[in-house]
Amino acid sequence: MQIGFDSQKYLEEQKSYILERINSHQCDRLYLEFGGKLVNDKHAARVLPGFDQDAKIKLLASMKEHAEIIICIYAGDILTNKTRQDYGITYDLEVMRLIDTFRRYELEINSVVVTRYEDQAPVNQFIQKLERRGIRTYKHSSTKGYPTDVDIIVSDEGYGANPYIEVTKPLVVVNAPGPNSGKMATCLSQLYHENKRGINSRYAKFETFPIWNLPLKHPVNIAYEAATVDLKDVNMIDNYHFDAYGQMAVNYNRDLETFPVLKRIMEKITGTECEYKSPTDMGVNRVGFCITDDEICRDAACKEIIRRYLLAAVDFKRGLIDEDACKRAKLLMDEVGMTTDCRKVVKAANDYAAYKRSLDEKKYQNLVAMAIELKSGQIVTGRSSRRMVAGAALILNAIKSLCGIPDEVDLISPDVLETLQKLKTDILHKEKSTLNLEEILSALSISASINPMAKLAVTKLPCLSGCQAHCTAILSDSDTQIFHDLGIDASCEPEFSSNNLYLG
Repeated sequence: MQIGFDSQKYLEEQKSYILERINSHQCDRLYLEFGGKLVNDKHAARVLPGFDQDAKIKLLASMKEHAEIIICIYAGDILTNKTRQDYGITYDLEVMRLIDTFRRYELEINSVVVTRYEDQAPVNQFIQKLERRGIRTYKHSSTKGYPTDVDIIVSDEGYGANPYIEVTKPLVVVNAPGPNSGKMATCLSQLYHENKRGINSRYAKFETFPIWNLPLKHPVNIAYEAATVDLKDVNMIDNYHFDAYGQMAVNYNRDLETFPVLKRIMEKITGTECEYKSPTDMGVNRVGFCITDDEICRDAACKEIIRRYLLAAVDFKRGLIDEDACKRAKLLMDEVGMTTDCRKVVKAANDYAAYKRSLDEKKYQNLVAMAIELKSGQIVTGRSSRRMVAGAALILNAIKSLCGIPDEVDLISPDVLETLQKLKTDILHKEKSTLNLEEILSALSISASINPMAKLAVTKLPCLSGCQAHCTAILSDSDTQIFHDLGIDASCEPEFSSNNLYLG
């Protein structure tokens, strides 16, 4: 893989810059609103080849003696069972996953804050679940007067109505399972309480994208818009920054819209002029300084924009986003002069399906095909059959190719596959006997104990991480998760594999 980003330099620069913020202006404590993914940031790794997808959690781990963590979750997201799509889990479960992750890196979890809290049974149940596992929780209500009445916001009726979160470290990282979780309000509420206690606290933001010192229309920044079409985020020139410094900087619409209010609130809290002249000033993002090859990053970002359009088209088909978001994703792909066929696996999968249908239209009428591009550039295909789904066939064919095993060699005995299918239909009473990707990988792992070829093939599964794949039909949630776990960036056509509303 071509490298366009220096991850080690990023870790060093980012740590130094954050510590500089803490140590400057005689600051007692820095509240750092931490946006984006702390772990498994695959988006950053895709658009900045060489970026360590766990770089941000490693950054915090290197500062663990200075830092503690607050996790925010909006009460409404608990009520609606809002789901984080990349993991397929609800936000309340994501909070627990984040806590486990932080603990693995020996980072101190201060507490969980439920924001915009109202007395609702599912929310109270979530709080009880955390407290019974020893996790301290706080309830913050909606801020009275926000966003227009600064006098009320910065008073005992506004931020003062929230309980103070007892913290001890000089760096308090405020994170959340997703956007609009109340991170900023939590930080400002703490600033209000600490200012009354005579503690000199500051606020800053950590956002990876958009990258402020790249051009507005740089593909890496456009890829951020493509990734957030459902949030309607739009990259814009930070006019506050230009007016203050005569320097072009890129930010996004929500930060620009809230900056005037945020500035007035901070001035009201401290009684002094706000140290920040622009939203960009608030950021501590050094990622743009660590790009080592701009062309490689541009090319990677263009591929990601295509993938994001394909994901948006599928989400629209499944009723998860509105038509405007899907059209926006298409416009962004057009803006960088790309089509879906520019993603090589898209054309390969569709061409393979068309070829099979040309051989026997009736036999292959409902065929689903899939293609993967190996790191060598080789394209491997697979198709659905009565035995297994297309994704399972694709993975078997891919690892066979990596091992140099002939196509006709069976990695899994047909008798084993037949036994598994009978288990599904005759004993578990499933309506479909076709084996999914997880079932095939389980069978392959068992076969490895008696079949040397299968044992060799299993060792090649990690080699698929970072590869691109595409399917001619919408992947099942189960197969989507396995591709994610394997580290394969899979996309698909916005077409269902059958007319069945439930099984399809």
